[in-house]
Amino acid sequence: MILAGDIGGTKTVLALYSKNNQNGKVELQCKLEQTFASADYPQFNDILSVFLQPNMTIDSACFGIAGPIVDQRCQTTNLPWIIDAQELMQKFDTSKVKLLNDLEAMAIGMLNSLTEDLIELNPHAKNKHGNIAVIAAGTGLGQAILYWDGQQHHPIATEGGHSDFAAQTKQQDQLLNYLRKRFNSHVSWERVLSGDGFGYLYDFLVDTGFAPACPAVPSPNDSSSYAGDRNAIISRLGIKQEAPICIEVMRLFVELYAAEAGNLALKCLATGGVFIGGGISPKILPALQSENFIRAFTAKGRFQSLLSDLSIKLSMNPNTPLIGAANYFL
Repeated sequence: MILAGDIGGTKTVLALYSKNNQNGKVELQCKLEQTFASADYPQFNDILSVFLQPNMTIDSACFGIAGPIVDQRCQTTNLPWIIDAQELMQKFDTSKVKLLNDLEAMAIGMLNSLTEDLIELNPHAKNKHGNIAVIAAGTGLGQAILYWDGQQHHPIATEGGHSDFAAQTKQQDQLLNYLRKRFNSHVSWERVLSGDGFGYLYDFLVDTGFAPACPAVPSPNDSSSYAGDRNAIISRLGIKQEAPICIEVMRLFVELYAAEAGNLALKCLATGGVFIGGGISPKILPALQSENFIRAFTAKGRFQSLLSDLSIKLSMNPNTPLIGAANYFL
């Protein structure tokens, strides 16, 4: 049995797969899948105890984790968990245990995705071989690279989402100065390209006088349960174009998302294109299909022509990291 996991700050998804041989090709069949609220469990082992039945045989296990993997050990970024591959090998009595950065797992999952799960965002895309950039905004901002060796792709983890946010317009200059005061000088891309990013962009626009606050959006200091959906409310009003300030939040978010996707494509010379994943993208698909996205993605001066025909595929399957983890040992 294959145990696969997608471990994030908000939720952890575990699944058990069996292998079937169909006409000489190995196919995976999901036997059990369960989602857990990550913050409800003090440690990852507590989730395993709930999910796995006693005496269950695990032949291999792979987990995509939101956090840096060092020597096959991870201190999760947004959780107080420490996950160690050596300890899991002993627990499962198998040497086939692998910890991947969540974007590594997503990258592998993208390569194994069904065609119908991927939506092309660039109408001028040309399919080419080469490195592929992978970017995903969700609870945080993940980035990875699929290195092309001439025959196949290999995932490379990064923590690029924590690199410095770079402003490109007068409005973004103002945004950077605003966020520097809020985050003690250092502003990462993750601050603006994540679920919380919608709230930060909204507060910036309100505080700098772009437009009055929207009555439907809870204030930042509202402690009610309703306020917990603040970022989702801002996003929803923006995508439905129901409040001017939320419309501008969405426009700015998409502009920034495209700009950083273009940055990553340049950094790894992603002639093979760009994959976009994460939980936010499918929810704001109409905005990502706008001319605003392509314009910001290609706005790289002398390298605009290089980016103009890159494939930019968005994954609509929320289980892409899980698929990647399940396929790791195949």
